[in-house]
Amino acid sequence: MPEKIQVNKTTDSNELEKVFAIRREVFVVEQNCPPELEWEFEDESNHFLATVDGEPAGACRWRKTDKGFKLERFAVLKKFRGMGIGQELVKSVLEDLPADADYVYMHAQIQAVPLYEKFNFEKTGPEFEEAGIRHYKMIRK
Repeated sequence: MPEKIQVNKTTDSNELEKVFAIRREVFVVEQNCPPELEWEFEDESNHFLATVDGEPAGACRWRKTDKGFKLERFAVLKKFRGMGIGQELVKSVLEDLPADADYVYMHAQIQAVPLYEKFNFEKTGPEFEEAGIRHYKMIRK
């Protein structure tokens, strides 16, 4: 088990390269997400990097949309899964949202729904496909 999981919000170009490398590995390589769908809204997003004992392990982001605040791109490298990194990422993002963030939502891959339910997100609407991957829209109650 890891000694120290740390999640930091980042705008540092070196750290952002690590964020993008994690997303590339998880989404583009592992899940065959088309690269042109993976890289969008980067400049308007708030990015987070999770490290385990100093080693890059996970990433995510949030951004303000015309609907509310959208949590996105939660990715944990395969060798770090099952260590609680996803939970730490969700906690950090939720703590970082503005105080007036009254509508918080995401498009969750179906295997990650139980994680988000722990943070009071509820599925809404039917299952749908995004980038060839099954998802549910989830809203925080």
